[in-house]
Amino acid sequence: MNFQNTREFAKKLDANDELAHYKNEFYFPQHNGKDVIYFTGNSLGLQPKITKSYVDEIMNDWANMAVEGHFYSDKPWWDYHERFCEPLSKIVGALPSEVGVMNTLTINLHLLLVSFYQPTTTRFKIICEEKAFPSDQYMLQTQVAFHAKNIGFNPSEAIVEVKRREGELNIHHEDVLAKIKEVGDELALVLIGGVNYYTGQVFDMQAITKAGHDQGAIVGWDLAHAAGNIEMHLHDWQVDFAAWCSYKYMNSGPGNASGFFVHEKHHTNKNLARFAGWYGHNKERRFLMEPSFDPVQGANGWQVSNLPVLSLAPYLASVEMFNAVGMDKLIAKRNLITSYLEFVLQEIDKEVEQANFEIITPSNSTERGCQLSVYLHGQGKELFNYLMQNGVVTDWREPNVIRLAPVPFYTSFEDMYEFGQILKKGIIVNSK
Repeated sequence: MNFQNTREFAKKLDANDELAHYKNEFYFPQHNGKDVIYFTGNSLGLQPKITKSYVDEIMNDWANMAVEGHFYSDKPWWDYHERFCEPLSKIVGALPSEVGVMNTLTINLHLLLVSFYQPTTTRFKIICEEKAFPSDQYMLQTQVAFHAKNIGFNPSEAIVEVKRREGELNIHHEDVLAKIKEVGDELALVLIGGVNYYTGQVFDMQAITKAGHDQGAIVGWDLAHAAGNIEMHLHDWQVDFAAWCSYKYMNSGPGNASGFFVHEKHHTNKNLARFAGWYGHNKERRFLMEPSFDPVQGANGWQVSNLPVLSLAPYLASVEMFNAVGMDKLIAKRNLITSYLEFVLQEIDKEVEQANFEIITPSNSTERGCQLSVYLHGQGKELFNYLMQNGVVTDWREPNVIRLAPVPFYTSFEDMYEFGQILKKGIIVNSK
């Protein structure tokens, strides 16, 4: 498509966008009486307007039924989590029995590593990407330290990072495969973010998973920036496990419940370690209060505690919106609107002499989702502050990067054009 950096052209794209009306289904912060241009759905998604009704339903049932709401409400609380299995499976490319919701992201990764990081004195190494999200780094460091004391390997040798090449910000796919082969039979686990939070780079999960399995390792994924953003086929790719937060692209509210995936090939393995809890026990026998753990067959056998239904309600509201639209349509709009934003940025760079920024997210649509990370050479945080003060909500990452996520559910093509005009003014003002 031949893009044009004009309001008229942007409006034409909006007029042809079958998802355009969904923008009216979300609440926006206001700036001077207008909706902000919201680019931070990769950090916290906007609130769907239907969310309140889902929460109110539970509050009303609690008020009117109290404990009986577990069994007699319209959406009984005791199996509330099962409503996620079918729609979530479509979002991440899984069988319904392979997905569930519980806890929060890093807690779920820790719980999953109980099962899937079982180091020995000879096979104990973990491969992750350089500049992984800090929570993943801390999680891996503490897992390694915990096991090293009991097994007797050197924790300083356990975590192997795939590095960026000198002067580059994205990781080469062939470097990931080469590092997996290099570590070889010392490799216990590959755990990488499916989409890098800083650059927005999407990793080839299928090829990396196969490479890890070829070396006899377990392969898992942190999908915090992938779930609800990119196309995935976790079951077909033979991914062992994965987890994701729900409050970014999936709009469930701050710090909310995490989704997780366990491939069906592990469901009947009785020798697989896990930290058990009441809600992972055989559903039909749960209330018999039996002393021995008999896990549910499927991912829900990794459940631990009673369900936080007040937290799950906003997530269910969003998941059902995803189910109504489908990932194919969201991805099609994502590709178009992200490409248009890229075009607008490039046009501003040409038009404004003082502009000096670099898009560090890969330009290939198969290697990115809806995030563009922009390195502001010579502009600094003053430009970020200008954008925020003029109704553009974006995200700053040190040392000099703004992240822009045109989420297809609630951003418009006219937003992209308007952002370009505000950016142009900001560059000029901050260059005086």
